[in-house]
Amino acid sequence: MRYEIRLTVGYDYGARSDHARTLVRLLPSDIPGKQIVPARLLTIDPKPQERHDTRDFFGNVMTVLVFHEPIDKIELTLKATVERLHPAASLDFSPDLQTLKQEVKANRNLATIAPAHYTGRSPRVGFDTDITEFAMAHAEKGLSVMQFVERFGKALHETMSFDPEATDVTTPPAEAFAQRHGVCQDFSHIMISGLRKLGIPAGYVSGFLRTLPPKGQPRLEGADAMHAWVCAWCGVETGWIEYDPTNACFAGLDHIVVAYGRDYSDVAPVKGVLRSSGDQSSFHAVDVRPL
Repeated sequence: MRYEIRLTVGYDYGARSDHARTLVRLLPSDIPGKQIVPARLLTIDPKPQERHDTRDFFGNVMTVLVFHEPIDKIELTLKATVERLHPAASLDFSPDLQTLKQEVKANRNLATIAPAHYTGRSPRVGFDTDITEFAMAHAEKGLSVMQFVERFGKALHETMSFDPEATDVTTPPAEAFAQRHGVCQDFSHIMISGLRKLGIPAGYVSGFLRTLPPKGQPRLEGADAMHAWVCAWCGVETGWIEYDPTNACFAGLDHIVVAYGRDYSDVAPVKGVLRSSGDQSSFHAVDVRPL
């Protein structure tokens, strides 16, 4: 499936800043066997005095922007063509939870995708008693790791309500789970916390999701948003799988990957520092169009 992606993110500041430095993770890239990106372009208004395109530890494309002259706004525009490849059939060769713990210990290294990076606490994901108990309640004896990931994700989907007004980008997973409301970031952080506590390496995936309008209604331009889901390591034979707890499904042709990390802090689309004063406002619009 081939898509045309257009995204605009903008920030307006109450007063002009003297300096600003921004990190941007918005550019999708080629992933062997998963997606191909034949074209991509990120434009910035106003034009920064410095721009460096590099990759972070997790292999994500990272754009560093530095403004030496005063600015009162930043607008980022992404245009990309992405081909999402049909996922191969995932045969479940994953072990049980106890055997997985042994495999994690036997695969300790510093590679980007090493499971050891995704087992403990991270900046946005800690451990919570309620989340842990909820996860353990679905860890029936005899389940493979892959079966448990799917069962836990479906249970979370049935328990949580999608509510964009209930949380914000700083809401801890424990708080979102306590009120049973949140967005895809909350669903993903909660699931990551539960998986890690049971010994399953788990990480955060940011990207785009193709959405369909209600039957008989036209598709709205810019109505989509960036999405998040979970990756989980299911042992040496099965490796990493991706599951979307917000929609209770494995990631497929409609999921376009931008970045991988331990949690949102590793993949935040835009973050940085500047010195200004007054109010700040932001806006964004995403359009994922199948070609």
